[in-house]
Amino acid sequence: MRRLIIFRHAKAVPHHAAPDFDRALNERGFGDAAASGRYMAEEHLLPDVALVSPSLRTRQTWEQAAKALGDTPVKQDPRIYEAEAEDLLAVVRDTDPKVRTAAIVGHNPGMAEFARRLVGHGDRYAFSRMRAGFPTSAMAVVDFPVDDWREVDFGQGRLDRFVAPGSAGD
Repeated sequence: MRRLIIFRHAKAVPHHAAPDFDRALNERGFGDAAASGRYMAEEHLLPDVALVSPSLRTRQTWEQAAKALGDTPVKQDPRIYEAEAEDLLAVVRDTDPKVRTAAIVGHNPGMAEFARRLVGHGDRYAFSRMRAGFPTSAMAVVDFPVDDWREVDFGQGRLDRFVAPGSAGD
């Protein structure tokens, strides 16, 4: 089995504040990212690697979350920035076969589309919430019945949970 944690970056400063790639997290974003990391630690959602878009807000999101997770190796991948679902699938398929749990930290609309297309079954309540929206700092945890990341495909994932800011206790 392989587990993928699809993690949208936390809330960033407005678009007019900086070029898109260089937008930083705002105060709420820093807090939400740290809370997401604490949730991951409490729930034992411990990735073996974090695949992170090189944009400032995604790097800051992972840096804040990782404070609660220990020393997770990070791989910045430029394919994640402005990616569509097919691009994100290619990134995941390139993950080292030794990795059992990976986190991917990126942007909408690609992350929401990617999560929806990966899931074929699982928690119906979580799926309906995920389809309704994939807000900043949201996470979809998807399990795959495969032995190698190269085997991951759309429609085969089982949605274990969907967590958005303020919903971790749901």
